[in-house]
Amino acid sequence: MSLNSEQDFPEITLPDIGKLSGSLAQRVYEALRTAILAMDLPPGTPLKKQVICDQLGVSRSPVTEAITRLAGEGLVEVIPQSGSRVTKFSMSEIREGAFLREAIELAAVSKVASERTEEQLLELNRNMRLQALCLEDHDEAGFYREDEHMHELIFSFTGYPKLNTLAATGWVQVNRARQLLLPMRGRAFEAYDEHRVIVEAIRDRDPERARQAMKKHLSELVSRLEPLAETRPDLFD
Repeated sequence: MSLNSEQDFPEITLPDIGKLSGSLAQRVYEALRTAILAMDLPPGTPLKKQVICDQLGVSRSPVTEAITRLAGEGLVEVIPQSGSRVTKFSMSEIREGAFLREAIELAAVSKVASERTEEQLLELNRNMRLQALCLEDHDEAGFYREDEHMHELIFSFTGYPKLNTLAATGWVQVNRARQLLLPMRGRAFEAYDEHRVIVEAIRDRDPERARQAMKKHLSELVSRLEPLAETRPDLFD
């Protein structure tokens, strides 16, 4: 792919930075990161600074700063004397991220199942109802947002405030690749059933059952991503 052709940048509308908070560079970063994680900017897409500047109405400086931050997260690849592009998927990085996430989340869900409060259980049940509503409305993107929120709730219930950030850092490539599963018929319903088993184990204060249910849930995701490296080689290195 040529990184010198501005027409390679897809014709999408980046998130409105006027609705975001923080410094200008922070808002540009959030807009680009959101587009990358949502696959609006697919793996391999060249990031043309001037095109981004024109669309967001900013100078090159905050765009350069945002791209540098994204490169530090592994979401953008900077190519010397050529430019930058959205990083392609790597199954080795996806497996590594999943390994880290599993180590953290199995411990987290076990702790929560042992120590959960009634209020925490109510929050999880409320989240499950929102997941069900998204499925009823055929809103799979909304379902996966609630899916992510369920995991965030479990991390927060441990009482360790840095846990979610640590897990999210290792999970970033898996989270992005997960968008490839959205078109898979029935996957969201399967994920919902897996979530239900996890929440039921937490309800019953059964840490080992919660741990095993979470392990199955996380492994199912990676096993479904593996074949995509063969069927979508354009997205993988």
